[in-house]
Amino acid sequence: MRRLLERFVDDECGATAIEYCLIATGIGIVIVTAVNGVGIALGTKFNDISTSLK
Repeated sequence: MRRLLERFVDDECGATAIEYCLIATGIGIVIVTAVNGVGIALGTKFNDISTSLK
């Protein structure tokens, strides 16, 4: 039983998976923020062009 508990404590496979998930989440947040910013800027430009054409 003690050996099983020592192997469980020393196992780091789950930690690596969690680290990759955190990195992927961070990258996803950056992508969503960038796309949202570009979308707002394009919307403003299109509105400016639309009002200038009227």
